[in-house]
Amino acid sequence: MRRRAVLTAGALAAALALTGCSESAADSGSKTAELSVSSPYMPQPVSADMAAGFLTITNEGGAGDELTSVSSDVAGQVTMHSTTGGAMAEESSFRIPAHGRLVFRSGGNHLMFEQLKRALKQGQTVSVKLTFAQSGPLTVEMPVKPATYNPSTGH
Repeated sequence: MRRRAVLTAGALAAALALTGCSESAADSGSKTAELSVSSPYMPQPVSADMAAGFLTITNEGGAGDELTSVSSDVAGQVTMHSTTGGAMAEESSFRIPAHGRLVFRSGGNHLMFEQLKRALKQGQTVSVKLTFAQSGPLTVEMPVKPATYNPSTGH
């Protein structure tokens, strides 16, 4: 009888431990940001010292995050800008909501590559590092497209 009680208690403890593990794994997955980048591009710059960049950051996770900075070895600095009603303003960060997207597109939010270190031509690729408040950094290869490029993705 005592052996049966020990086995039953052990089985119950194991079942509870497994249940606890699966719940915590599911909770941790749903409470973190899961970021990915799509459709990055830079129109070939028409200025020798400045260029724009566009991309979409998608968050499939259950927690929001924040894009806090952008850098690239081709520019002295990369700044983030919002555009509202035709007025452009530099931003220090952008929120990426849980299960949402942050879109940088022509005529809207965009990246400005300032103090270009070299001429950028169509067909080249620019490496861009995105830094977030919670998630690890992402490095994106951004192709240089024609100055008049109009992507089918809408940005």
